Amino acid sequence: MQVLDTALCDVKLISPKRFGDERGWFAEVFNGERFAAAGLPAGFVQDNQSFSSRGVLRGLHYQLGRPQGKLVRVLSGHIWDVAVDLRRDSPDFGRWAGFDLKPRNGAGELEMLWIPEGFAHGFLVLSETAEVLYKTTDLYHPAGERCICWDDPTLGIAWPLEGITPSVSAKDAAGSLFADAELP
Repeated sequence: MQVLDTALCDVKLISPKRFGDERGWFAEVFNGERFAAAGLPAGFVQDNQSFSSRGVLRGLHYQLGRPQGKLVRVLSGHIWDVAVDLRRDSPDFGRWAGFDLKPRNGAGELEMLWIPEGFAHGFLVLSETAEVLYKTTDLYHPAGERCICWDDPTLGIAWPLEGITPSVSAKDAAGSLFADAELP
């Protein structure tokens, strides 16, 4: 397993090792001991899976009280995944980073994104459809659920919208501006 730093402190790209032959391939995508040895969480409590069409934009979601770290993996399709650092004591507070995620990266390797607690998360589907699976470090906590507008001018996220009109849920469209958001 290879763990790579990203432009945001504590957000990591993870590439599990694939073993293949003429029959196909096998990969151990999660191993608690190996994750812990790499300084990553090993205690995931919930798996979530979504299926979305091209142009669906989900986020920017986070939870108060019971924050969730997320290990994001694309099972099919192509998304542009965004993490926004909401940790007030972080040198990256208020900064975002975007990641092209597919089932396998340009080198043909599996790739997952680790987004720790204290970040807002969202993604845009760039392919005709996409299935996304993510493990979380805490359970869904509806009372703590919050959303920042995906197009917040303060954050200035450069979503790759060429030829795409984003489809956003009513709940996400009513998200707070970053400057007004109730942050962790």
